Parts: sequence; structure tokens; C-alpha cells
Amino acid sequence: MEEKMSKGLKRMLLLLNCAMLGLGNVGGPLLMRLYFLKGGKGVWISSCLETAGWPFMMLPLMVSYLYRRRKEGPGTKLVLIKTPVLLASVVLGVLTGVDDFLYAYGVARLPISTSALIISTQLAFTATFAFILVKPKFTPFTINSVFLLTLAAVVLALHTSSDRPANESKLQYFLGFFMTLAASALYGFVLPAIELTYKKAKQTITYSLVMESQMVMSFSATVFCCIGMLFHGDFKAIPREASEYTLGQSTYYVVLVLNAILWQLFFMGAVGVIFSASSLLSGILIATLLPVTESLAVVLYHEKFQVEKAISLVLSLWGSLNYFYGEFHENNKMKQKQDTETD
Repeated sequence: MEEKMSKGLKRMLLLLNCAMLGLGNVGGPLLMRLYFLKGGKGVWISSCLETAGWPFMMLPLMVSYLYRRRKEGPGTKLVLIKTPVLLASVVLGVLTGVDDFLYAYGVARLPISTSALIISTQLAFTATFAFILVKPKFTPFTINSVFLLTLAAVVLALHTSSDRPANESKLQYFLGFFMTLAASALYGFVLPAIELTYKKAKQTITYSLVMESQMVMSFSATVFCCIGMLFHGDFKAIPREASEYTLGQSTYYVVLVLNAILWQLFFMGAVGVIFSASSLLSGILIATLLPVTESLAVVLYHEKFQVEKAISLVLSLWGSLNYFYGEFHENNKMKQKQDTETD
């Protein structure tokens, strides 16, 4: 059961979460690639950073608690999450940790402009799993949008080998390619699974509960990745990497901290969009913003921009615009129907 709130408040929450998702979705991959380009080698370190920013969630949760306490009095519960949602969040958190590792491995091996477009296939996986798990309403605009965004990734895949860095073998490159594709598929499952958790929860789903659930997921993912770091010896490697980092030791730690912050914004924005709208919209926004990441990678890191990438970029933008036009069209139809029923 979802918390009742005004349309204005829900729209404001949606815009806020879209902004967080956008900032994290664009900045996170670029900073992660910067870590690897300038001397970083820890795939487990990078995967851990994707969710290590979970303590930052405590601030908005405390603000939310104080607000609820002012409205409800001294008996206000500090923690809202109940056992079923808690357990589901832990499982989804571990899956997110696996996804973090797959994605970090891909970013370590591929140019960010390539990995960004591979990740755009996530929309097709999100749409498929959403159809199976939560059965959203698919309009012709939605189907067309999914087709165009998927086609954009396929076009990219037709000419990927020219992107292979000089110091990498074909095996390493293609392993990075398929690890990124696996990360896309796994997160395409996680997004609808989060929406299904909200629908099946035997408690009112409030924004505070969504934040608590996300913190549990991030914590679980971080524990999973920390175990990987421990077995791989990455904790001991951090001081050595910092001393050898091309941009300097202090910059190394700044890159790590900013990575953690931006990725936490991404994950919080993603679940916030699911709460305010749907997992499908969350997937659409991620796919929409990937061309921005790709373009910035070309400008900042001087990556190649072949004809295939240009075509893929156009298809991605076309698909995204198609989706949002469809949403605008459907909202207008619903509004006209409501006006007719009122008259």
C-alpha cells in the first residue's frame, strides 16, 4: 500500500529523484573511469565505492524522522522497515553488489563511451522483467521507445573491437564487454524487483521507508564487496595505489569519496523514481542519460567517436523523446477523460 500524497508533492519528489539519478548516472561512470585511467587497478575497490556512500542516507532519514515526530508526537517510530521488506532489501542488496562488481570490471576494460551504450540495453531487460513481475501498462510509445533504445546498443555492438585499448588482449576486452552486458541484465531485473517489493509489502510505502530500504540495500552490497576486497587484498593496496596515482595522493582519495557520493545519488534517485512513478521510467531515464555520459567521455577522455556511436546516440535520443511524448499524450487523454466524467 502506497502513501497518499498530493500530486504536487509527488511531482516534486519525482523531479528531485530524477535530478539525483541524472547527476549520479552521468558523474559516477566518468569518475570511475578516471580512477582506472590514472593508475587505479582495484575492481573490487570500485565496486565497493558504488554503494559505500550509504552512511550519507542517515542525514535525510534523521530529517524525515524529526518531521514525522513533530506531526505524530513522541511515540513516533525511529525505524519504519518491517521484516519482509528488510529481508527483501538484503537480498536485493547482495544482487546489487554482484552487479557493482560486473559493472566495475567492464569500466576497467572498456572506454566509458562504449560501456555506457552497452548499459543502454538495460532498458530492454527492465521492460522484460517489469512485464513479468509487475505487469505495467505498455503503450505503443513505450514499446517503440524500448525498441529504439535497444537498437542503439545493437548498432554499437556491430563495431566494438575498434575501441579496444592498445594494452589489452581481445580476451580481456570481450570479457569486459560481456561482464558489462551481464551487469545491464542483472540491474534490469533489480529495478522491477524493487517495485515488486513495494507492491507486496504488508505496510504503507512512504518515502522514508524507501530511503531505509535503499540504505539496507547499499549496506548489504557494500558488505558483499568488502568481503571481495578482503579476499583480494585490496584494503592493503589502497595506500600503495594512492602513492602511485598519476594525479597525486590527495586527489586519489578525493576521487574515491566523490565516487561514493555520486553513486549513492544514483541509487537513491533510481529507487525514488520507482516510488514516484515506476521501474520502467527509472530504466528509461538511465538509458536517456547514457548519451550524455558518452559525449562527455569523448570530450574529457578523448575517446573515439565513430559513426556507429553517432547513430547509436541519435537512436537513444529518439527513443527517449518518443517515451516522454507518449507519457505526455497519455496524461492528456486521462485528463480529458476525467474532465468529461466531471461534466
